[in-house]
Order: sequence, then C-alpha cells, then structure tokens
Amino acid sequence: MPGKIKCYTPAIPSETVSIQEIIASLFPMKGKRILLGISGSIAAYKMPHFVRLLTKAGAQVRVVMTPAAKEFVSPLVLETLSKHEVLCALASDSQWANHVMLGRWADLFLIAPASCNTMAKSAAGLCDNLLLATLLSATCPVWLAPAMDEDMWHHPTTQRNMKTLEGFGYRVLDTEYGELASGLFGQGRMLEPEKLVQLLEDFFSAEQALKNYKALVTAGPTYENIDPVRFIGNHSSGKMGVAIAEALAEQGCQVELVLGPSNQSSSHPAIHITRVRSAEEMYQHSVQIFPNCQIAVMSAAVADYTPEQVAGEKIKKAGESLNIQLKKTKDILKSLGEIRTEQQVLIGFALETQDEENYARKKLLEKNADMIVMNSLRTEGAGFGTDTNQVVLFERSGARHETGLLSKKEIAALIVKRISELASQKINT
Repeated sequence: MPGKIKCYTPAIPSETVSIQEIIASLFPMKGKRILLGISGSIAAYKMPHFVRLLTKAGAQVRVVMTPAAKEFVSPLVLETLSKHEVLCALASDSQWANHVMLGRWADLFLIAPASCNTMAKSAAGLCDNLLLATLLSATCPVWLAPAMDEDMWHHPTTQRNMKTLEGFGYRVLDTEYGELASGLFGQGRMLEPEKLVQLLEDFFSAEQALKNYKALVTAGPTYENIDPVRFIGNHSSGKMGVAIAEALAEQGCQVELVLGPSNQSSSHPAIHITRVRSAEEMYQHSVQIFPNCQIAVMSAAVADYTPEQVAGEKIKKAGESLNIQLKKTKDILKSLGEIRTEQQVLIGFALETQDEENYARKKLLEKNADMIVMNSLRTEGAGFGTDTNQVVLFERSGARHETGLLSKKEIAALIVKRISELASQKINT
C-alpha cells in the first residue's frame, strides 16, 4: 500500500496526506494523553464513566485528585478503569509524586469537576495539594469544567475568578442548567461526560479543520468622538466576536482580531489583537488585513454615523439644545464584499429590532456576504452585554439555521462549524 494517498477532508485544502493523518482525523482521541484532575464536588461521581469513555476512545488517562474528592468517588475504581495509579498526595510511602512531570506528560489537563474552591485557589495561584501543584507546573492546554450550585456560580467572586483563569490562557467550559445537588434547578451543573468527550474530540481534530487558514474578525463597539470627553457609541461588549475568534483559533486558524473599545481580550496564542476606537480605524485595519485572509467575520457593532467635526476642547453647556452634524461611516462589510474573491468566506452580523428576517436577507445580498448572523434585541437573554445569545444564520444558498438560546461560546462554535463547511465547499469546487 502506498504511503501517501489523495484525500479530501472538510475545510482542509486539498493535499496529499499520510495514512497516519487519516487515522488521526477518524479517531482524534487515539493515543492522546489526558490528565484528569478531580476536585471535591458531588459531580465527581460521574468521573468513572468519563474515564471509561476516554479509554474506549483510545486515550491514555491519568488521574490526580484532591483529598476532598476522595469523599465523592473511589480512587480504586478510577485506577481500575484508567489502568494507572491515582495520585492524591504530594508524597506517600517516602515517594514524591512528580507533579512537574505530570504536567509535562499530558496533551491536555482537564479539571472536572472544578469546584468553586478549586477555581478560587487556582485563580490565586495557591498549591496546597497535588492537583494545584500540577496545575502550576502544566505546560499543556488546561481546561476546567465547573460544578457548583447556582448562587455560587453567579457570585461575583466566582465570575471574577473565572475571568482570571481565562486570562491565564485556561479554557473554562460552560455549565448547564438543570437539577443541582441542593435540589434547586439552575445554572451550575457540570457538562455531562459525553459532552466533555465530544469537546475533547473536537479539540484534537481541530488542527485538521482550519489548519493553514487565516481569519479576520472584528468585534466590540466603535466610539465616535464628539469632543475630548464625549463620544457616540453603543452597548456592544465584544463577547460574541471574541468567542468567534477563539473558536476559529481552536480550529487551527491564525486570527487577526480587530477589537473596538471593550474590556474583552484573549490570550490564545493564535490570536493577534489590534485595538481600535473609531469606525474609521476599524475600516483601515480591516481592508489592510482582509486580502491575506480566507475568512472574515464582521461581528463588530460599528457606528453608522460619526460627527463631521470633532471639537478640540470640551463643548460647554450653552443654550437649550446642541446640534451635531453627522456623516455616514464607511461600510466595512460592504467594502470587503466588493473586493472579495470567490475563495474567501465573508460573514456579517445584523442586529435588528423589527422585520428582522427581511433586513437580514437584504443585507446578505447587498453586502455580497456568504452568511448573515442575525440577532434580535427582542429575544430575552440575547444581544448586547449578555453571556448568552440566540441567532439565525442566513446563507447565500438560501439555507436558514436557527439556534436556541445558548452561551456565546456555543453559538460561536456553531458559527465556526458552518464557516468550516463553507470554506470546504469553496476549495473543493
């Protein structure tokens, strides 16, 4: 059998690939080394099933636990399923558990469940147990799957700790809504083992999905100066655009993120961030970057108008009214649609408050885009400033895809999945 064959895989440029690469694409978990950290949460009872799913998928699994975790799940069961000793202490029987080598052994370190306490200690850099010491030594990607009661999940300290951990470059997975250990129903359930395995498979096959692609993403609002202290702006947080940039990066893309004034950021090594303030600055950077990209996602909430004149000094209060003459800003999506090639995927966003679908379809044609992602401010829990969203995808082919109310990370993953399929179609036709 020849060592090379001709193969086509979704969203990958046509090329000669090896048999090993084909096997890796079909069985993304085979041979992967997963270090599982278990902290003290009732959700730990699901971990034997999770370990079993990982080993069936071909992964090598090693487990490290906090002392509190042993109250919820048996180390012996986990040892039997993983076929490796479960480590719980920094030292036992005069032997040292080498947390440094554990962190270097793994292809990915997943802490599941990640309790509120463990997340807090991790954010503070504490290492009073083996799991935390291993975390501080880890050189591989780190994921956390939180599990806690709803009030703990929504507490400002937990939300702050989560942002801190994400700032370290860790991936904090979403929680689910459902029955909690307290007997209440709410947000805070750990993702089910099957969902965790799917996320891992997606991650390890990601390098095959959009490898060698470059993407431009715009995100956040723009601020149009009136004078040195006032501006015209909007409530966009940039969360959706940053989530899309990170989802693209996880699929192997090199991403140029042009980010308006926002407190959002990303530490993903495949994302380069250019900070801008005005629509004009966002336009200039976008048209410069776009020709070298195969994918462009215009998710920023760009101001439609900007003052014709910007006062050099603060405008003083005088008279009963103030008239400010506005002029149209440059339409970034339309400009890119005019210069795009048929090999480029161009995605736009539309935020409407009335007659949403008609406006979205009209925008799709007028801007020469491949897809318009439509938001509606009339949907509770969607739109500016929220962690959730609900969108409808309109494609040039006439296809229409509607999502339910999901986290913005989940919405981003769905959008990027469709982008991958569109990119594959353009290359293989």
